[in-house]
Amino acid sequence: MAAPDTLYLKIDQNIVVQDYQVYLQDIASMECTSEAVLRQLKQKKIYTFQEKDTPKKKKNRIQVFSVLKIIQSIHEEYPDLEVQNIGEADFIVECQADVTENKMLDRIKTAVLCVVIFFGAAFTIMTFNNDVAVADVFSQLYTQIIGRESDGVTEIEICYAIGMPIGIMIFYNHIGKKKVTHDPTPIQVEMRKYEQDVDKTFIENAGREGKSIDVS
Repeated sequence: MAAPDTLYLKIDQNIVVQDYQVYLQDIASMECTSEAVLRQLKQKKIYTFQEKDTPKKKKNRIQVFSVLKIIQSIHEEYPDLEVQNIGEADFIVECQADVTENKMLDRIKTAVLCVVIFFGAAFTIMTFNNDVAVADVFSQLYTQIIGRESDGVTEIEICYAIGMPIGIMIFYNHIGKKKVTHDPTPIQVEMRKYEQDVDKTFIENAGREGKSIDVS
C-alpha cells in the first residue's frame, strides 16, 4: 500500500492580497509530494471579500483565519492528503483591491512627521544638556586640561557638536538613504515588533468576538 501524499503548508501571520477572490496560492507557500495535487490546490478558492466594501471601511477588508479551516478545506477535496503546517496557527488576510494611494498626501504626512521629530529631538537634547549641566562640565574640564578659563566655545564644545550627529547616524544605521551596515535599523526592529503586537491583538480580539474563520 502506497504512503499517502504529504502537503507542507506555510502561511505568514499577515498576508496582503490585491484581489477580492482569495486563492490558496495567494496566502500560502506549499510543497507536496504530488505535483498534480499541488497544482489543483494552488487554484483552490479560500475566501471572497465583499466588493461593496470601500477602502474607508478597512475593518471589512481584514479577515482572521485559523489554519485548521484551511486544512479542513483541503481535506474536503483530498481527504487522504497528509497536511503538515509549518507556519502560523492563526493569520490575517488583508484585501487591498482598488485601494488607491495618494502619494502627495503621503509626502505631506512624511514632511510633517520629520519636522515634529526634528524639533522634538532638538528640544530633548537641549533639556538633557541643561539638566546635567554639560556646559559647566565642559568649562571645568577645559580649565583643568588647558589651564585657563573657557570663553564659552572651545574645542570640546565643537567636538561634542560634531560627534553627536555622527553618533546618532551610526546608532540609527542611516546616512541619508544609505545604511551604515546591512543590519536592520533600531526603528525597523521596533516597527516589526509593533506590527507583530498589532497582529496578535487583532487575532485575539477576533477570536474572542467570534469573528475568526475557524472549524466548527
